[in-house]
Order: sequence, then C-alpha cells, then structure tokens
Amino acid sequence: MSVALELERLRGTCETGFTRVDGQLALLVQRGDQTDKDIAELKAEVEALKRARWPLPSIAAVVSVSALGVTLWQAAGR
Repeated sequence: MSVALELERLRGTCETGFTRVDGQLALLVQRGDQTDKDIAELKAEVEALKRARWPLPSIAAVVSVSALGVTLWQAAGR
C-alpha cells in the first residue's frame, strides 16, 4: 500500500512540475513574440532613418559647388 501511495505522490509532483514548466514555456513564447515584434518595429524605424538621411557624397557635392560659387563671386567682384 505504501508503494501505491508513494507512486500517487510522485504522479502529483510530476503533474505540478509539468504544469509549472508549461507555464514558463508559455511565458517564454510570449516574450519571444514580443521581442520579434519589437525587432520588426526597430527595423522599420532604421529603414526610415536610412531613407531620410543625406548621403555624404551629396553633402560633399553641395559644399563643393557652394565653395566654387563663392570663389567665382569673389573673383568677379574684384
């Protein structure tokens, strides 16, 4: 009779443990889904920032043309 009682206790302990592990796994899946969502949002923001920035060659060209214009204006004024 004591073997049957110990087996019943062991079964209850296993069920409790499996239930706890199942809950923890569900929480991890939820956190993983939230992380995936956050990553997707950040990726979209980075892409928007990339599209909105001026590339360095364009800035260099604008500065060069401006310097040339100022030089020609100074040369023509003297």
